Amino acid sequence: MLQKNMKRLLTTICAMASLLTATAQNFDNLPDPIEDVNKVVDNTPDSIAKALMSRPAPGSTRRGNNPVLFLIGNSTMRNGTRGNGSNGQWGWGYYENKYFDENRISVENQALGGMSTRTFYTDLWPAVRQALKKGDWVIVSIGHNDNGEFFDQKRARAVIPGVDPDTCYVGFNQRTQRQDTVYSYGQYLRMYIQEIRAAGANAILMSLTPRDAYDEQGLTIRKPQTQWAAYVAATEGVPFIDLNERSGQKLDSYSPWKKKYHFHGDKIHTSKFGAEMNARSAAEGIWESRNPQLRPLQQMMKDVEPSTLSVQRSAGKPVVFFTGDSTVKNADDEEDGMWGWASQAGTVFDESKITLFNAAKAGRSTRTFLREGLWDRVYNSLQPGDFVTIEFGHNDICPMADKKARGVIATAKDSCQVVHLENDTYELVYSFGWYLKKMIDDVREKGATPILVSLTPRNEWPGGKIERRDDSYGKWYREVVAETGVEFIDLHNLSADFLDKKFAVKQLPQDKEQARAKVAELKEKAGAYFKKDHTHASKLGAQMNAKSFAKGLKQAKSPLAKYLKK
Repeated sequence: MLQKNMKRLLTTICAMASLLTATAQNFDNLPDPIEDVNKVVDNTPDSIAKALMSRPAPGSTRRGNNPVLFLIGNSTMRNGTRGNGSNGQWGWGYYENKYFDENRISVENQALGGMSTRTFYTDLWPAVRQALKKGDWVIVSIGHNDNGEFFDQKRARAVIPGVDPDTCYVGFNQRTQRQDTVYSYGQYLRMYIQEIRAAGANAILMSLTPRDAYDEQGLTIRKPQTQWAAYVAATEGVPFIDLNERSGQKLDSYSPWKKKYHFHGDKIHTSKFGAEMNARSAAEGIWESRNPQLRPLQQMMKDVEPSTLSVQRSAGKPVVFFTGDSTVKNADDEEDGMWGWASQAGTVFDESKITLFNAAKAGRSTRTFLREGLWDRVYNSLQPGDFVTIEFGHNDICPMADKKARGVIATAKDSCQVVHLENDTYELVYSFGWYLKKMIDDVREKGATPILVSLTPRNEWPGGKIERRDDSYGKWYREVVAETGVEFIDLHNLSADFLDKKFAVKQLPQDKEQARAKVAELKEKAGAYFKKDHTHASKLGAQMNAKSFAKGLKQAKSPLAKYLKK
């Protein structure tokens, strides 16, 4: 009986589908963004028509006869009017292409904010369906907007919960001004699958992205659509990837603070961090699946394994990773050149007991060290018992939106703002303290020990004594220490004390010309510890900073101090 009813229902569905146009309706007539039952407001500030035009025309990314991987979803997959992060929120579909070989397959994000399983099927799916070709792939991961009223004037996007194929609801749709039939969540998924197969393409069902919502045990709440999608996938014989569970497990392994910054603006939409996490979870789900149907797609994937550093580990020896800018790692190869102090760590550490790895990179700030994936490689390489020194500052208080885009918000307090960059992209930029706290939190998550290190002093001598930056960076470091309890080595003042003891004068001459001459003399004398400018160290200066670091470890009775030379 069930099979007979299914056939009758499918005949009705096909007849209805033939009446739908292949193009979307006029979305300009929709009202302004509204709060839905999840207390979420769609953050599409201008017309949805503009958002529609910003999506690629279905199939337009196809290269020759290569297949296309179409992504079907809502704002968790593609967020904002143009999907470019201008509101600080990102959908995971923006990052999914990084896991596929563009010479073999193109990834086309057809998702749109505010869509439900039902409204995507009626309004946007016809054009995608028309673009499908044999051998294409379609990921369907949608359902966050499927609740609410069936025929309300503003949305009319709700579906019937569950998977029952025989359940439907008929009424007058105020949004479209016509009679409409609403089906169950599972039935809409079946309709997608059947039409994908009819085109000779391949369907993949994925559960939804997790929300910033937790149960009594503090674990991420799994949504019921997971079971419904899994059931439909099993009964229809298509691959199922439990994105909700994969990303949920990752969130559950994070600190409460880290969980929060994977979302932005509300409890559903993700920041860049959350979007990248979900994109990786989706890729890992496909890559690790043993479903033979996915083998052709797996052969077109790349870079799924997390990128790590080439660390030569020895049994029983922890690794200390040095992170930072050019004052930590520079050219480090010419006797009379510029040197970072971590290049001279071997002068103070016993390398028979610990492995030294300099992961710093010149010109980087906390922000660019993260954005360029340099921090991720350290994070992915960490093992319990390792140490990580974190020393940034020289490049952090720069312009936030110039070509280098490395400036941060000058405070230790958690804050962020969307910055429009010169290359017409957007980035959610955080404070100096926030970036430090993220690194500290990440290291602890891996069972390793973070050590915050203040920036090296510069060859500047106001008042006849070396410059101290305790009212800016020093203040922010200490505020981070107070908040996190992280071990802190004040390299800045330790090295400054050494240089002051060696060169400083009690008082400059009253005469301005004589005072300037004296400062110039001090800079020249101290110049043996610097190279080319007032920031970068000579080899002698790098060794001096390494000794200051070792001194700080001993004073702090740091666990890392036991690996120093006797």
